[in-house]
Amino acid sequence: MALPYLEAVLCFMILMYIFETYLDIRQHRALKLPTLPKPLVGVISDEKFKRSRDYSLDKSYFHFVHEAVTILMDTAILYYKVLPWFWKRSGELVTKVGLNAENEIIHTLAFLAGAMVWSQITDLPFSLYSTFVIEARHGFNKQTIWLFIRDMVKGILLSMILGPPIVAAIIYIVQIGGPYLAIYLWGFMFVLALLMMTIYPIVIAPLFNKFTPLPEGVLREKIEKLAASLKFPLKKLFVVDGSTRSSHSNAYMYGFFKNKRIVLYDTLIQQCSNEDEIVSVIAHELGHWKLNHTAYSFIAVQLLMFLQFGGYTLVRNSKDLFESFGFEDQPIIIGLIIFQHTIIPLQHLLSFCLNLVSRAFEFQADAFAKNLGYAPQLRAALVKLQEENLSAMNTDPWYSAYHYSHPPLVERLQALDDPDSKKED
Repeated sequence: MALPYLEAVLCFMILMYIFETYLDIRQHRALKLPTLPKPLVGVISDEKFKRSRDYSLDKSYFHFVHEAVTILMDTAILYYKVLPWFWKRSGELVTKVGLNAENEIIHTLAFLAGAMVWSQITDLPFSLYSTFVIEARHGFNKQTIWLFIRDMVKGILLSMILGPPIVAAIIYIVQIGGPYLAIYLWGFMFVLALLMMTIYPIVIAPLFNKFTPLPEGVLREKIEKLAASLKFPLKKLFVVDGSTRSSHSNAYMYGFFKNKRIVLYDTLIQQCSNEDEIVSVIAHELGHWKLNHTAYSFIAVQLLMFLQFGGYTLVRNSKDLFESFGFEDQPIIIGLIIFQHTIIPLQHLLSFCLNLVSRAFEFQADAFAKNLGYAPQLRAALVKLQEENLSAMNTDPWYSAYHYSHPPLVERLQALDDPDSKKED
């Protein structure tokens, strides 16, 4: 008798949806609170709090609808065995156009192309509403519909260019991997991750945004001086035109070894009142580099990926597993999809643990900037960015503990004000 794998997966999916919806309800109640948290009274203006509350509640209502539709569609697809039906139809299509459906790579690419079309169709209404209703209503969206369409088309074209060779390589590795399959798959994904980290900011990101060197001036001089004092190998300093799409702000750095680059969103420069506030944000980011947070996170992700591939090798030949999901044969891509569904509880647990580590890293990076003498400036910058991005002021502790990769503003400000808390390691 075949084990009820499908039923177990559906049960896990529904239980996780119920649990996360409970957390969403708790957060929604927190967002509806009419007053600021006590530590933010006098720090955040009443006008910004009202706008933040309205924006957060709009996003919360939208999230409830989106998640409900998603779980209904995912459950229906699995319960009514849409995947095996679509796998057969994609094979028939391959045959009709004169190609060999017995070639698993060709069959898989046809299946994934159809899945991409379905995903675009089902996601488009939500993307449009989020961008042109919610974000526009609260003053964030700067995109025209044509820019939105252009970005979508570029994304599809990139998937069509990059996807086939990656999928073909994965299928080939699984076919010839033998007892060392997990090592081969991990090695391939490791190299691919390094390659994408290299080409994304240089080749892919400029397709969507314009990157220009930060002009000479006080801000550039202060950032270069800070980087030099920490022996950070800064090669290039860019400003990205994030304002063409949104008024949300950010800053990040990338690069390997002695070729590091820092990118500032133009909105960040516009929102911070002076150069020292921007430099304090960069000091925080450099703290992540100095304390090896990026390296630790990358290693953790690679370890988890290797363990997942190891688990996949144990179940990929399970006939009962495939039959439970309605498949008569055992396509490699389907095995990977099914395996991802079977480890849903573990994935959520690992995500929770990674968020715990990430929040600890954020406190350490704040402490690093504080030890450099940027505590007042960083405090002011965090408040300004919270206000300008209309981020949630009231957060439920259970919700933030489970979902947030960054600590809530209240906790970060308390850590900056407390000389003995959250010291960098």
